[in-house]
Formats: sequence, structure tokens, C-alpha cells
Amino acid sequence: MAQVNVAIHGKVYGIACDDGQERRVQELAGYVDMRLREIAGAGAATNESHLLVLTALVLADEIFDTKANMAAPVYAEDDRFSEEDERVIVDAINHLAARIDSVAERLQKI
Repeated sequence: MAQVNVAIHGKVYGIACDDGQERRVQELAGYVDMRLREIAGAGAATNESHLLVLTALVLADEIFDTKANMAAPVYAEDDRFSEEDERVIVDAINHLAARIDSVAERLQKI
């Protein structure tokens, strides 16, 4: 288990994380700190606790929006690809399949 120090709103916190995840935790903390400072700069919070709650709600809202967008269909059922688009997609899939086969063959030789 690794330990990483992160700074959020001028305070340093020691956070435990899986080995190799230190950079990711620092990136996440940096994002939280950035959003918190934006909210603080807008003057929306009355105190530190209120600021933390507002930031948590904004981040939760971002997560909910992302989940909703991921669940939405990319195109409607009645949308159709043109023959050219379909050919390009098939070619790309075939190319990727060939690369996967090539990598699999190399891995079997190891």
C-alpha cells in the first residue's frame, strides 16, 4: 500500500492508495482542488464545510451527467450508415482484428 500527500485548498492530506496509483490520486486531488477553488472564487460558500459540500455536489453532478451521457444511444435506431461509412468501419475492424492476431501470435512465442 502506497502513501501520497495531496494538497486541497491549501491543506495537505496523506492518502493511502494501491502501489502505482500515486500519480492518479494526485491528478484527482488536483482536479478536486481546481473545482473547489472555482467555487470558492465565485463566493458561493459561507464557510469551509459549506464549500466542501458544494464542491462534492458539483462533482457528483458531473459524474451523474457523464453516466447519463454514456447510457444514451450514440445514434437513433432509424439512423443508417452510408455504404462508404460501413465499408470504412468494416475495414477498420478487419485491420484491428489482424493486429490482435499478430500480437497474439507474438505472445504465444514468448
